Amino acid sequence: MAEEILLSVKPRAIVGKQVRALRREGWIPVSVYGAHVQASNMQADERSLRFVLGKAGYNRLIRLDTGDGQPHIVIAREIQREPISGKFWHVDFMEISLTEKMQVDVPIVFKGTSPIVKSGNGLLIHGLEQISIRVLPTDLIPEIDVDISGLQNINDSLHVSDLQLGAKIEILTSPDELIAKIIPVKEEVVAAEAPVVTAEVEVVGKGKKEEEGAAEGETKAEAKK
Repeated sequence: MAEEILLSVKPRAIVGKQVRALRREGWIPVSVYGAHVQASNMQADERSLRFVLGKAGYNRLIRLDTGDGQPHIVIAREIQREPISGKFWHVDFMEISLTEKMQVDVPIVFKGTSPIVKSGNGLLIHGLEQISIRVLPTDLIPEIDVDISGLQNINDSLHVSDLQLGAKIEILTSPDELIAKIIPVKEEVVAAEAPVVTAEVEVVGKGKKEEEGAAEGETKAEAKK
């Protein structure tokens, strides 16, 4: 069972531009909403919030302690940061029901090493970075591990259809989507092409001068007549 992630918050009466004062005091404004709950404004200690979101990201469950004695299971939906400093600006949490399936995007994490890539004879290209799934909150996974050690030859590939996530997880992403593929390592040909390009430019320039000279000669000949 995954470790429970707990975050303490408290009600927030301050809204609008006045929340700047909250941030200066080390509090970050948060909002909590959901299909079966009334939206509410809360605030969380900045250091605690940073720690919790560092562990939970966007796809791990968080238990909010609001002080009302009721269970509040949420997931981070939007994390806003200050553009220059990168400090938290505002966070939206969605409260969820443990008995209703939810749709979420889960990141792909590559595991293992492809032998042909390790030898330098192949190059691994990445396709999708995340997969969309539908699952009960209690069966939510933080990431999808993909073993690439079986990719041993050029053009070997993995698609969404190759994923085995179990019966509890419904994959919503198209099964034809590419996850990873081995391609050949191409040789550099830029240096060999450079002299050809230069030669073509010189020929074009010479031809233009000859045409201009011929036209000028014709003009002078016509002037003498």
